[in-house]
Amino acid sequence: MKIDIFNLLDLYARRSAQMGANVNFAVLFNSLPGACAQGMIWGLMAVGVYITYKILDLADLTVDGTMCTGGAVCIMMMLSGHSVGISLLAAFAAGMVAGLATGVFHTVMGIPAILAGILTQLGLYSINLRIMDDRANQAISVEKYDLLVSLRFVKNVPFYKNTILISAVILLILVAILYWFFGTELGCSIRSTGSNANMSRAQGINTDVCKILGLMLSNGIVALASGLYAQYQGFADINMGRGAIVIGLAAVIIGEVAFGRICSNFAFRLISVALGAIIYYLVLQVVLWLGLRSNDLKLLSALVVAVFLAIPYIKDKYFSKPVKKGGAPHA
Repeated sequence: MKIDIFNLLDLYARRSAQMGANVNFAVLFNSLPGACAQGMIWGLMAVGVYITYKILDLADLTVDGTMCTGGAVCIMMMLSGHSVGISLLAAFAAGMVAGLATGVFHTVMGIPAILAGILTQLGLYSINLRIMDDRANQAISVEKYDLLVSLRFVKNVPFYKNTILISAVILLILVAILYWFFGTELGCSIRSTGSNANMSRAQGINTDVCKILGLMLSNGIVALASGLYAQYQGFADINMGRGAIVIGLAAVIIGEVAFGRICSNFAFRLISVALGAIIYYLVLQVVLWLGLRSNDLKLLSALVVAVFLAIPYIKDKYFSKPVKKGGAPHA
């Protein structure tokens, strides 16, 4: 029996390539639940960014510092023996204090919002180190502590412990609370301040107080998300908030561009922000699977934000229908 060695080698190469492709697809498929869970947690952070960026119309860079503060407070509280609920509430309170500092810098001292956020962020670096006992990293074990979310709870766990489900429930509760709050007189005052501060002052609204409250609420939500994220990855790190504002803005812009025309309801807009974060992390996972180096993720994030920021401008400038001469037709 004559055997053609070249045919055997060709068959082996084809089968190896097919098996390699299947393995690669399996790796991508197995990584998607983790990316979805991570995107859901960052979606909570993006809701906080949405409050300052869209509702208050302020550029707040405190987020990069608060994203570490919340995680540091949560982890250190749990390591001290406190429950996960108390630890998350403490993280939320710490974030509100950071937002209060930015608000005071901006409204009382007259510092522009973007510079006020940078000052607070700079000060938080030293504060965060003090919170973590002058260590750059504090780890927490999923075996020794009752964590609410964790990377290990993404797959092969009971449904009521699944990180994706728990994060989704927390998101829905947060959206419901914010939907109620921004429907109250105080919440409407904050929205009015971001829409037209001069008109709000003419109506007797204290716009400085509204800005401070908005910044406090925003950074409190960011710190809450940070506490969840520190539990998810199993540690708090001094650099865990670096570039967080870029991810938050990417989630806000992606959600607005992708789902903005579906529904204008305020609650749906908040949910679309979280969906934007999930899309962002799923895209990152696919790009990494295609071979992008992890060191290039910051560059990719900046490009994604730039592209989605430019889409509305390009659409209005180059693709909008020109108004006919003589204006709109009479009714």
